Amino acid sequence: MKYYTHKPVELKKLTTQTINFKRFYETPDGDLYPSITTVLSTRNKKGLFEWRKKVGDEVANYVARTSANRGTAVHHMCEDYLNNYPMDWPDKWKEHEKKFLPYCLFKQLEKTVLEKIDNIRSQECSLYSHKYRVAGRVDCIAEYDGKLSIIDFKTSTKERTDEYNENYYIQASAYAEMFEEQTGTPIEQIVILVVTEDGVVQEFVKNKYDYIPLLVESIDKPLILDADGLFPYSDSLNELSSRKTPLIITPHFGEFSRLINIEAEDIISNFPTIMEDTLK
Repeated sequence: MKYYTHKPVELKKLTTQTINFKRFYETPDGDLYPSITTVLSTRNKKGLFEWRKKVGDEVANYVARTSANRGTAVHHMCEDYLNNYPMDWPDKWKEHEKKFLPYCLFKQLEKTVLEKIDNIRSQECSLYSHKYRVAGRVDCIAEYDGKLSIIDFKTSTKERTDEYNENYYIQASAYAEMFEEQTGTPIEQIVILVVTEDGVVQEFVKNKYDYIPLLVESIDKPLILDADGLFPYSDSLNELSSRKTPLIITPHFGEFSRLINIEAEDIISNFPTIMEDTLK
């Protein structure tokens, strides 16, 4: 059994409020930001709505409640395991063994992917971003296969695909952006670990830059983008023009060069003309 190393990062705790059935986090500055889960909750839900209509609200609510309880139990097991409970607090750990199905699912994760985690920065911590004006609670921030990552644990009734996971990738990318904004430490890798009711473990490892454009698209608020927020739009500045809400970009000459595919020296020497052409 592995003993995990912790390298804690100090993050400010946030309080939550529920407003009109939606979760909001209060930042240390007193701002109220919606959870990233709330922001993404209506995105690509056509199939879910059709399923709920087909099976009826009673069945749908039962399935959702059962799935949520199972997922919460597995999350707690992963968190306690990474906190070295089996070795340091064996009596507390034995309480998990009483929950048969969640414990079986956890054991599948333990055997296959949890060994790849180490040097844990934080677990179940609140994060927020003034840039994106959202907040949330991430499962785990740690090294995965030696690379600092945002890690989320998921349970599922069946095997998942990238298409089904897209909201998870956007959510994890948002957490990576929040963490960098709060600590100055960049995280590029996002990891979604899924275990199904049949015991199949799926490992999805992605780069946040592939999903930041979808994050920007999903946030229906005025935004200011610079640095990493602009990196995914290299050579594709026109993609930002599709936003319906105000957007301000603040690139330095190097970032602006990547956006419009013109050398920085040429931008500096022909700045007024290039700006006019870009804004047309």
